[in-house]
Amino acid sequence: MQPVDLTTLIAAYSELRTTWLPARLEQVYQRDRHTIFLALRTLTGRGWLAVSWHPTAARLHLSDPPPRKPDTFTFSDQLRHQLGGLAFVAIAPVSPWERALDLQFAKRPGDPILWHLYIEIMGKRSNAILANADNQIVTAAHQVSEKQSSIRPILTGAPYALPPSLTDPIPNLTEPQSRWQERIALIPDALGRQMLKSYQGLSSHLVKAAIASAQLDFEQSTHSLTQEDWNRLFASWQQWLNFIQSCQTGDLSSIYPHWTETGYQVINWNHNPEPPDFKSVQDLLNRYYTDELNRFDFKQLRHQLSQKLANLLNKLRVKGQGFENRLQESSEADDYRAKADLLMANLQEWQPGMKAIGLPDFETGEPVTIPLDLEKNAVQNAQSLYKRHQKLKRARGAVEPLLATVRQEIDYLEQIEVAISQIDDYREPADLQALAEIREEFIQQGYLSDPEYKRQTQESSPEFYHFVSPSGFELLIGRNNRQNDVLSFRVATDYDLWFHTQEIAGSHGLLRLPPGAVADEADLQFAADLTAYYSRARHSEQVPVVYTEPKNVYKPKGAKPGMVIYKHERILWGCPQHFTPPT
Repeated sequence: MQPVDLTTLIAAYSELRTTWLPARLEQVYQRDRHTIFLALRTLTGRGWLAVSWHPTAARLHLSDPPPRKPDTFTFSDQLRHQLGGLAFVAIAPVSPWERALDLQFAKRPGDPILWHLYIEIMGKRSNAILANADNQIVTAAHQVSEKQSSIRPILTGAPYALPPSLTDPIPNLTEPQSRWQERIALIPDALGRQMLKSYQGLSSHLVKAAIASAQLDFEQSTHSLTQEDWNRLFASWQQWLNFIQSCQTGDLSSIYPHWTETGYQVINWNHNPEPPDFKSVQDLLNRYYTDELNRFDFKQLRHQLSQKLANLLNKLRVKGQGFENRLQESSEADDYRAKADLLMANLQEWQPGMKAIGLPDFETGEPVTIPLDLEKNAVQNAQSLYKRHQKLKRARGAVEPLLATVRQEIDYLEQIEVAISQIDDYREPADLQALAEIREEFIQQGYLSDPEYKRQTQESSPEFYHFVSPSGFELLIGRNNRQNDVLSFRVATDYDLWFHTQEIAGSHGLLRLPPGAVADEADLQFAADLTAYYSRARHSEQVPVVYTEPKNVYKPKGAKPGMVIYKHERILWGCPQHFTPPT
């Protein structure tokens, strides 16, 4: 993940200073351990400022509204108490060439500053610190004791101290090329590493972009550069310094937020005449870090759910196999009774000391060998066989419902397994939401424990898969069991058609039809193909798919999420290979 460097931070706070000051702080909300949102209102609008001290994604930018979840964090509560209703009047770096900003608050614009919210964007040492007008620390996102850092402890009641200053030279727009070139070429090494060692305020992403714009390579030796190469690189260096200077003076015209192959940049290094990918650095940072953090959370959550599911299914299948073995044994119950009857009918054939006796079968006349206990007579041996018959018969009555329960649970978990397998990569926020809903379902069903979990009183709107049939009808497909239930029992109307793979785990599909409309064969086949695609049989050539009216779909009492029964169904053969998923 690309970290916010000094150049990006200067561009971001310059935009904020130009367009969002002064503003009234209306609300403070903390989403997680690393991120708070400040609701700001100006004369022209309202927005949310995201402030994060995440160890790999520390940042400051305008954001989408935060999710509606309870905020139980102490840090945000203290910020609300001290800053609520005040005016956000200024934003400035705490020191030149430092990735740390001072957000200043007063009763109203022009009044004395009452509070400083220091945002330090420094990788693993990132922090957010609230200090009063006397610059005493009142609270901090991370308190640092003297044992943790003797150089710069961060403690409540202590004065706020600037981060330790760097010793590298500060870049200067007036420095002559000869001195700049001499400093970088002093030690023969890779060009990129020498630039990073020689000056403050540089990042690897910035240096790589500057070197690439000069048509050079990050790893090439400084001694391999010709004077023409140095001239081009110095021009890129000057372009960067001019960019910094223009942002600091409030000129935002040179900001060019755009994607790169490895992340993003805010400088138009190659003077591309095309419009930038984003209107502002705020939009760029919001999109990039939302996607990157969602992708990280997605991978973690999918791995957690997949591992838990695999363990559950493995245990259930072992348990089910044990029940099936016991049923196989109990199937021999009738055989024991038949042997007992045969022995009782031929008591005269028994002789003391016999280990086994061969008797003709009642129906076929074929000889049947019956093992005998030497210490028992014929009647006692027959009674033992009758007892064995009764025991196995009772076992069958006890095991059959247990096996049925295990099979139902396996079917349910395989339904979830299909849903997780279909969400194989992060493409949009709805993918992460679908996995979060599955995790919530796991917790509710008792498969996962989470002491911090609180069921949401207001459930978010499900993000179904959306498609359009050849005749223009909307086709909705659920991403998980919760969405399947919502689709089948809340969204569906009497005019729609409900689809599901026959006796195969998969998603529910709903073809939305206006009153009086009739789906033709192409629409039905389209719905069947996609329903087959979003099932366990995705890689098959043909899959049986049933469809019926939603009124014929029922949820048995006590059934788990996503499990239904249906009647009056018709069958189509879906061809999942006919569907090409979007990339």
